[in-house]
Amino acid sequence: MGTFSHPITLFDASGRRSETLEALVDTGATFSSFPAPLLERLGVQPRDTIRVRLANGTEEDWRLGQVEAALDGTRRPILCFFGSPAAPPLIGAHALEAFLLTVDPVARRLVPKEAYLL
Repeated sequence: MGTFSHPITLFDASGRRSETLEALVDTGATFSSFPAPLLERLGVQPRDTIRVRLANGTEEDWRLGQVEAALDGTRRPILCFFGSPAAPPLIGAHALEAFLLTVDPVARRLVPKEAYLL
């Protein structure tokens, strides 16, 4: 499957300030990742530190927080990593599940999916 980007809006705790950015949709990433300076500017606080395996096989400890986000007009809280300032923003699997979205690999876009409780 090819890669593609999708806009995501992140909000501060008050919901008054927001920043919209183009983020790479990465179904292989457990959580989303946004540049730490952006999250800090929005007042997002780390809640935990998680051991992460990177694509090159190395492991690092990354800070994890929660941010209010909007995708396609819907707002929900998502978990996210405080990423490197130079790294591209990523929308990970947790956010896709939270927003009930899946990937259409042919059209390279996000599409709604059903919620299940089986």
